[in-house]
Formats: sequence, structure tokens, C-alpha cells
Amino acid sequence: MGIMEIGKVPVTRLAEKCGTPLLIYDEEKIENKIKSYMRNFSSPLFQTEVVYASKAFGCPAMIEKVKDAGASLDVVSGGELYIAKVSGMNMEKVYFHGNNKTSEEISTALGFGCGNIVADNLEEFRTIIETAACTKRKINLMLRINPKVAAHTHEYIATAEEDSKFGVSIDHKEKIAALIKTAADKKVTFKGFHSHIGSQIFEASAFIKAAGLMIGLCSYMEKEHDIPCPWLSLGGGFGIKYTAEDDPPETETLCRELIRGGEEAIRSAGVKTEKIMIEPGRSIAGDAGCTVYKVGYEKIAGDKRYLFVDGGMGDNIRPALYGAEYSCDLAEHMGDTKDKEYVIGGKYCESGDIIIRKAMLPEAKKGDLLIVYSTGAYAYSMSSCYNGTGRPAVVFVKDGRARLVMRREKKEDLMYLAKDQEVKI
Repeated sequence: MGIMEIGKVPVTRLAEKCGTPLLIYDEEKIENKIKSYMRNFSSPLFQTEVVYASKAFGCPAMIEKVKDAGASLDVVSGGELYIAKVSGMNMEKVYFHGNNKTSEEISTALGFGCGNIVADNLEEFRTIIETAACTKRKINLMLRINPKVAAHTHEYIATAEEDSKFGVSIDHKEKIAALIKTAADKKVTFKGFHSHIGSQIFEASAFIKAAGLMIGLCSYMEKEHDIPCPWLSLGGGFGIKYTAEDDPPETETLCRELIRGGEEAIRSAGVKTEKIMIEPGRSIAGDAGCTVYKVGYEKIAGDKRYLFVDGGMGDNIRPALYGAEYSCDLAEHMGDTKDKEYVIGGKYCESGDIIIRKAMLPEAKKGDLLIVYSTGAYAYSMSSCYNGTGRPAVVFVKDGRARLVMRREKKEDLMYLAKDQEVKI
């Protein structure tokens, strides 16, 4: 029997000190993955930029890692803008994404000195121009394009289908050109286009196809309308290994294929592309994090053997939302024979609160620690206080040391928004 360690710290010790559920990040994995992207996503033909998608997991400690590595940051709301600002991020290296940005959010971005805004639709593009003109703030402006490239992933995280809520259809070339021309002599500088085809994608081919279509659009704008498009963002969505069946490419391989595809498309189109960006989020944070739960009761119902833990959809809604799959172990029984099949159920009052539908484990007992792998992306950032259960604590571990970066949400915290005040109508 072996006890699992993360960053040279026993998981049992972390659970003892910080309680469960507990989200644990291996700092070295985060650092190494960002460095790998920064090192491998490079070309002699154009500048490159790695932009971390903070929606995957964003907090001051994570943004610190991004900043120290020299990477840029992707935010999608006024709240994420605020976190970036107070975390000390260089706001010139922040890209403000998202659809349906409010005028208040746009003004906040400009006030914070955000260097770049990506408009999601034509109306939003106009609003950004107007707001920038009123505030006299300069901004780099990009436009999100829907290249209509099908990505082999779950429909909830596919973002470039023809009827997607995101981006302007690549077919609307004339409308796009006319709109970009309205930015002339304003406080914005049009820099180019952005696309994002989906998440948890393993094949580089879909990104390369999108790159070709986007560079083709840039060529059209330059040659037909004299509109330079020096920047191009290929977005993110690079997949990670959740289960034994998943086979994502290595970061080095992925970057090499993306760079080669971009270079070939640029040479073929004859465009003047100054910079190409990617926006990894899941692939940086995902497998660097894991969640530790404490086993509670066991129950046999029909042919199913349930093993209940002290968390669930409140700290990780992905399985309930779109059937996401994970792998797990008993942290104190590493190496033991896995001869028992369990359904790992959460403690929330929902039938859909199932973390893993088929988990092979050694014989489990109450009080054991269950560790679920690769929960570092979109678990904490999508967590809630449903059923009055607060969000879990988050720790970073490295070289035998641990630091609490997000404290556990207390019962008292659940009342922080409570207010009984008359609204004068």
C-alpha cells in the first residue's frame, strides 16, 4: 500500500491540514506547461504570443504564474478583468474576450488600461469604437470570426458550428470590411481576427483548417479593401488526458503542427502576418490539478455499487453538465489491486450528481481519500454554493511545501450578499 504524493507532499497530510473536498495544484506542472508553450510556439516567419485563458482557472496565484512566464492573459468578463488588475497583471498584455460585453465592462477595460479587446459581433464592435472615442482611450481591436469548422468534441463546447452563438460568420466579408473601415481615425486600431473552434480537441488538423480560412480572410481584406490584418488568434481548446482512452498530442508536437500550418497558409496567401496567437487554458491548468474527496457511505442499488463522497457537482459540474469523464484512485491505496467497480456519487440533491459512472478501485471504506485526476480546469471556476455547500479550498504544492491560495468558503460567506432593504420605485 502506498500513499500518493503531489509536489513531494502526501495527499493525506494536505487533507488533514486543509480538509476536503480539496483542489490541489502541482505548481511545477503549471510552470513546465506554460514554459513548453512559450518555447515551442515560435516561428521565424512571424511573432508568436501565448495567451492563457483564465476562465479555465483564474486566481491571483495562477495569474502570478502567467505573469512570471511572460505570457499574456485572456479574460471574458468585468470580474475577470478585475481579478487580472488586482493580481498585478500587466494590463497591456490582457485580451478582453466574451460575447455581449456591456458598455460598463468595456469602459472598465479601458479604465484599467486593458490593451486589447476582441469584439464578438458587429454591434459590439461599434459599441467598443463609440466607447473608446468617448473616453479617449486607445485600444487594439480584433474581431471574432466563426470560420465554420467542425470540431470533434461535445456540442456544448463546440464553438464554430454554423449556428454558433459566437463570432461573425466568415461568409459576411463585405459587412466585416465595411465595419472595420468605420474604425478609421477613431481611438481604436484594428489588428486582425480571432477564432475559437471548441474545447477538448485532440487533432491539430481542425485548427490548421481554421487558420487557413482565417488567413484567407486576411488576404481578402488586404487585397480587396486595403485593410491590414497583422494579428491572428487561433484560440485555444487543446485537449488533455482525462481517462485512459484520451490521447492528446504532446505540447511540442501540437505547437510544431500549428506553426507549420500557419507558415504554409501565410506563404500561400501572400499576406503580411505580424503575429499569431494561441490561447491555451485547459491544457495548462487541467492535468496540473486534482480533487481530493473523503469517502462517506456506500450503497448497493440494483446492479450498481455507489460510493459517496463529500463533494460533487458543486465543486465540479462538468460530469453533470455534459457527461465529462474522469479517472480516480484511493490516495492511501496506490498500487493496490483495483477489483471493485463503483459509481462515484456526490452529496448534492440531484440524480445527475455523479462524478464517475464506472470507477475501478480497491475495496473502499468510509474515511478513505478519493483523488480525482485532471480537475484543474473548469472545476473551481464553474463551482457554486448549491445546496448551501461552499466552494472548496485550493492549495498549490511544490518541493515539499504547500500554500493555501483560495480558502474554503465558510457558512458565514453564504450570507455575504444577503440584504433586506427597500427599493424605492
